[in-house]
Amino acid sequence: MTTLVIGAGLVGSQVARVLAGQGEKPVLMDTSAQTQAIGQIVPLEDVTMISGDILRPLSVVKAINGHEISGIIHTAANPMLTLGAQTDPYSAINLNIMGTVNVLEAARVTGVRRVVVSSSNVLNHYLAGGNGQTEPMNEEAYPRPTTFYSATKQAIESLGLNYSKWCGVEFAGMRYGAVFGPWSGAGGGGPSNVIRTAMRNLMNGDEATIPAGTMEWVYSKDAGRGTVLALRANDLGTGIFNVTMKQATPPDELAAALRAIFPEGKIRIETPKGTAVSLPNMRRTSDGSISKATIGYEPEFDIRSALADMHAWMKVNG
Repeated sequence: MTTLVIGAGLVGSQVARVLAGQGEKPVLMDTSAQTQAIGQIVPLEDVTMISGDILRPLSVVKAINGHEISGIIHTAANPMLTLGAQTDPYSAINLNIMGTVNVLEAARVTGVRRVVVSSSNVLNHYLAGGNGQTEPMNEEAYPRPTTFYSATKQAIESLGLNYSKWCGVEFAGMRYGAVFGPWSGAGGGGPSNVIRTAMRNLMNGDEATIPAGTMEWVYSKDAGRGTVLALRANDLGTGIFNVTMKQATPPDELAAALRAIFPEGKIRIETPKGTAVSLPNMRRTSDGSISKATIGYEPEFDIRSALADMHAWMKVNG
């Protein structure tokens, strides 16, 4: 049994680490793999690296057929996520939606049983409408995504669930919280880079800036582990899973967690200029009961233990 992991970045590298720890040698497919950064997460000899592009469907089919793939974990997304999609919506729509459809279609024609896809808890927060109280004949029946990125994630989930219903491809959509964690390469999205920059500044004795809104985070190690739990689960139930810390962290709690590591550190609470759309004030916490009951996911890291673990990693890896 071999798993194809598409996208070898912040989350994909952690997925590969978990799979390698279970004795598997996963295949990592990326358009331009950052091997130095990947090697800091999982030993390169424990994975098979290949080049491929989800916008070229035959390259996905080639990867499946060439490596006897039995399951797919798809983590590739547009650069900078919400911020990137607001700047270049066409590219984000093309990559997120058509790229995912290409993966699902490749699984269908080759007979791959299960596809696990990175979704996002933006679908729990970036919403408008819903004033029709779910009455299906009312124009305002259901909430609608309010950013390009969240709209693509809703489309991905809907398409994946229809592939599951009509085409026999088992689908899981992982609604990650704002992911941060060990990663020295490019990419990762606005929230993860805010945490990484804050940590780096504090390590260098400089002032750190953290978002002014309450955020629902998830540590990348938990995101990777939760994703593999969905890959291995006997039954996927409804197929959509919240993967978060199960807590909404206000800025003062985030600052306190950083001060526990850097008692003398200077921390300013202010949403960095130009990033507000990706760092909203998340007043509610995503429900974790389905992910716990169906795939057995519970977060291992809260905000303090996650930042401490990340700090320890950065001291070694820079």
